[in-house]
Amino acid sequence: MQPPSHVKRRSKGFTLVEVLVVVAILTILIALGYTAIMRGIQSGKIAVSSSNLQELATANLDYAADNDGNFCPAQDEYNLVRWHGVRTSASAPFDPSKGYLAPYLGAEGKVKIDPLFLDALEGPDSFEDGSGGYGYNENYIGGTPADYTVPINIHRVPNLSQTVMFTTTAFAKSDGLQEYPFSESPEWVNTDGSLGGPLQPSVHFRANGKALVAWCDGHVTAESPSQLGGTDYYGGNSAKDMIGWFGPLDNNGYWNPQYSP
Repeated sequence: MQPPSHVKRRSKGFTLVEVLVVVAILTILIALGYTAIMRGIQSGKIAVSSSNLQELATANLDYAADNDGNFCPAQDEYNLVRWHGVRTSASAPFDPSKGYLAPYLGAEGKVKIDPLFLDALEGPDSFEDGSGGYGYNENYIGGTPADYTVPINIHRVPNLSQTVMFTTTAFAKSDGLQEYPFSESPEWVNTDGSLGGPLQPSVHFRANGKALVAWCDGHVTAESPSQLGGTDYYGGNSAKDMIGWFGPLDNNGYWNPQYSP
């Protein structure tokens, strides 16, 4: 039986408004899904970077166990052998399979690259590379104020859990960021142990606004900055690039094994 001619049939299609609503909902869902995926990827990278740092700290503790309690040197007197590699001259690249810590770094035998550190300067644009984006506390652990090539003995570190060993690092230059193998304390240290003036910061807060830190007892934490920026000697902008220091800065803070609040 046919409906009366004056009764209009309802269209089986969608109206424009309904289509727009569906598109808007799908857009929101895709955006939320993309954000969740990116957060998951970033969390995974942070976990890998933390694991890399823990491996470095463990390797250094193993090195100390095999060397009468002495941590590995940050570098030799010629600056050709370092904790992270060996080079044949000051202009040659580092071989990361031959550094002081290489024999203690598992099957790969070299420092792993930090997946959080992207777009680093390389080759002739960088005067430092080969450390994977991590830096060693060379002023107090890999060296001492009396001799920067002589590391400290583990028994001279009163509080291992509050003394910096390694951190995520980068160095700001006018043309970008480069790897930097040392986690700089706020000031350089004279041979008598006194502080001599400001250093360019190298602690990089790239893990969701935090720096990853391996302490001298081997545990790893994520630390928020207490200061971003400082003296920039190479034309960069450390504050803009999220480079600075964490914790107290007086008397070189947590880098100094003798620091006490």
